[in-house]
Amino acid sequence: MTRPVFIFTDFGVGGPYVGQMHAALLKAGVTLDVVNLMADAPSFDPQSSAYLLAALLPHTSNDAVLLGVVDPGVGSQRQPLIVEADGRFLVGPDNGLFALAVRQVKTWRAWTMTWRPETLSASFHGRDLFAPVAAALARGQDPAGYGKPQQALIGQDWPDDLPHVIYVDHYGNAITGIKGDVIETDRVFDLGGRRIPWANTFSDVGHGQAFWYVNSIGLVEISVNCGSAGRDLNLEIGSFVG
Repeated sequence: MTRPVFIFTDFGVGGPYVGQMHAALLKAGVTLDVVNLMADAPSFDPQSSAYLLAALLPHTSNDAVLLGVVDPGVGSQRQPLIVEADGRFLVGPDNGLFALAVRQVKTWRAWTMTWRPETLSASFHGRDLFAPVAAALARGQDPAGYGKPQQALIGQDWPDDLPHVIYVDHYGNAITGIKGDVIETDRVFDLGGRRIPWANTFSDVGHGQAFWYVNSIGLVEISVNCGSAGRDLNLEIGSFVG
C-alpha cells in the first residue's frame, strides 16, 4: 500500500501538464489514490497559493503526500523542498508555497532536495523532480535519502492572515487570505464604497446582495447571492479587502 498523493498546481485542467504529473507518478509506482486537489491555483503566485494550500491541507488524509507546484522560478536557483508536517509530506519548490501550512502544525521538518533524476528538464520540475520524489515518499521511502536537513523556509515572515483576494472561483466568489476565526461577524468590509456585511450563508440574503461569510475551508469569502462578486465588486486576485 502507498500513501495517497494530492496534486496542487496552477497548471489548469487543460493541456498536458497535469496528465504528465499523473504519468510520472504512475511510472514511479503510485498506481492508486492520486487526487487532483487543485489545478487552478493562482498563476505564478506562490504567496496567494500558500494561503489556499494551508486551508485545504487539513481536509486531506493524515498520511497525505502533497505534490505542490506553483513555481514561477523553475530552473532558477530556488531550492526544491521536502517538508514533513505532522506526518504529512509536502514536496515542491521552496518559494513560500508551504510556509503557511507548516505554521499551523505542531511539528515539522524540512530537507533541501539533493536527489536528481537522470533527465531533468529546465522547465518541468513538477514532472521530472517533484513527482518521482513524492512517489518515493508515498511508497514509504525515507526523505533523508533524498535531501539534506533545512532549518528555515522562504515565506516564514509572511503574515498569518492576508487581507487580499487569493482566489476567485467560477461563480465569482472571492476567497481571501483571512481566517474566519480571527474576525467578528459584526465586521463590515468597505469595497470601493460598497459596504459588505456578514451573513451565515447564501440563502440568508436576497438575490444580488453582496455579503461575506466564512467558507467551508475556514477563510473569509466575499460573495453575491446568485451573482458574481468578482464582476459586481470588481474583485480579482490581489484585490485589497479592508
